[in-house]
Amino acid sequence: MAGKVETKVLEIAEPIARDLGLSIWDIEFVKEGADHYLRIYIDKEGGVGIDDCVDMSHAIDGPLDDADPIDVSYTLEVSSPGAERSLKTDAHFMAYIGEKVMVKLIRPVDGEREFRGILKGYDKGQVVFESNEGKSLSFNKKEASYIKVDDFDEF
Repeated sequence: MAGKVETKVLEIAEPIARDLGLSIWDIEFVKEGADHYLRIYIDKEGGVGIDDCVDMSHAIDGPLDDADPIDVSYTLEVSSPGAERSLKTDAHFMAYIGEKVMVKLIRPVDGEREFRGILKGYDKGQVVFESNEGKSLSFNKKEASYIKVDDFDEF
């Protein structure tokens, strides 16, 4: 969440989510083709269901209309961040230290850009990672195309 729209929507969404027993994982405002999308990713202990998404969507619709933080027509989507959720904020990284992750770097290291392994540490944007092959990497999160939780593949 970096943009002005996302910040304003977060201010509106957080108390609503909290009242519903949810937390905000991420907010994206993107243009795809000719259309704009406001995506609110929600989370809760034990996982998010379709009813949670519907409840959040209904609860935030009016406050978003009242605040009018977006000056173009858009589609609102509320969903779970999914099992292979992207780690973006400091809190995301701190919560997943010691967990399996997938990393795709912008520039290759030793001819490779994609790695799977364990998130070993995180401090002020610096990621410490150990690949399944035992290769230790330290890089700034800005050097990665993505860093996602790896919930599906066996090590």
